[in-house]
Amino acid sequence: MSGALHTIPDHDLRELLLLEEQLKKLETREAAQTSFMAYVDHVYDGFIVGRHHKIIAEKLERIASGDLKRLIVNMPPRHSKSEFASYLMPSWFLGRNAKLKI
Repeated sequence: MSGALHTIPDHDLRELLLLEEQLKKLETREAAQTSFMAYVDHVYDGFIVGRHHKIIAEKLERIASGDLKRLIVNMPPRHSKSEFASYLMPSWFLGRNAKLKI
């Protein structure tokens, strides 16, 4: 297809690029609504994900889906447990359904 791009008029090419950008934004939004780690990555640009982040995210997603009722997180300081459980998870949870009570 790249060989055929030079045959597309400029205004159509601009519109195509705009549509592609809008599609990427929609895909990012959908991923952030369905995946807690995608949401964290979207909110914190450049967040470095560790194995422990993935484990906590999976547990928090289970809480959000109702599969898990309680969770105790024991980790050393500065490992994102408070950030995930007290700040990011509630905002992600409410973003998925603003009528829910936390």
